[in-house]
Amino acid sequence: MTKPISYADSGVDIDAATRATDRIKELARTTFNQRTLSEIGSFGGMFDGAFPNMSQPVLVASADGVGTKLKIAFVTGVHNTVGRDLVNHCVNDILVQGARPLFFLDYIATGKLSPDVVASIIEGVTNGCRENGCVLLGGETAEMPGFYQDGEYDIAGFIVGVVDRTKIIDGKTIAPGDVLLALPSAGLHTNGYSLARKLFFDVAGYQPDTSLPGIGLTAAEALLLPHLSYLKPLDGLLDNGSIKGLAHITGGGLTDNIPRILPDGTAVKIRKGSWPVLPLFEHLRELGNVSESEMNRTFNMGVGMVIVCVRENVTAITNHLRDLKNPCYEIGEVVEGNQTVSIE
Repeated sequence: MTKPISYADSGVDIDAATRATDRIKELARTTFNQRTLSEIGSFGGMFDGAFPNMSQPVLVASADGVGTKLKIAFVTGVHNTVGRDLVNHCVNDILVQGARPLFFLDYIATGKLSPDVVASIIEGVTNGCRENGCVLLGGETAEMPGFYQDGEYDIAGFIVGVVDRTKIIDGKTIAPGDVLLALPSAGLHTNGYSLARKLFFDVAGYQPDTSLPGIGLTAAEALLLPHLSYLKPLDGLLDNGSIKGLAHITGGGLTDNIPRILPDGTAVKIRKGSWPVLPLFEHLRELGNVSESEMNRTFNMGVGMVIVCVRENVTAITNHLRDLKNPCYEIGEVVEGNQTVSIE
């Protein structure tokens, strides 16, 4: 007679999932506010959708992941930062349209569920949500035996924010003569990790604990530097009409992200050397003799967010940012052209 086979025998531990969910509930509650109408564990998350202070509220949604930055979390055992990276990336993606975040959902999938690892990931997610005034409204944790390598997982995030229709930032009024201002990044953020890992670990033969010359960090520390959120620095500028366009510099770098907000008949010229390129990027370039064009379209090169504004608003915007201890650099201008970016 065949021995009874359980779900656990196939590799899925329902009890571990329950323990993980209980810990997630505790963490998620730290992000709740008066608009939160449901608990973690419901089939759907409920959020109060009334916006009495807006004449025409528009919801803005986005989804993203952390990419192969997760590989660094796996080899170091540091799991409590990638969730914050994920939240900040998603916040920036809706921020470029002038939206402030309302709530966030996550999806974590792994081969064998470890409640401690999941709780560590969600700790990062909740840290990011609290910092951005965003509710962790729900999510999914999936145990999928045989689908992922041991000790590995994937995480994705989904964000919803709101902006008044009259205050949407869409770049439609960008015109020749407008100015580009840059807010610095902390490091790679969440892009270019496949190339960076190849350069560090395959080309240079580094280990995660290898000290990087002239940088003062190990390879792992440099690759785990946070993806910054630009909500707080820009919050006081979103409603006054001083910003014509915003570009979050992610995969594709300056050359591929800025054109996404340029109207027909415009292009951008960026002045090389007009902002401090982080030493980390120069080190990566030297390791693989990477071309300048390849660097510029793979990495953010030290720029996390670009603001487009008229010349008359530059002083007010830069003063606002510097008052908040956020450096800002004038890096270029809008010219006539066909939605391209040149760095000269």
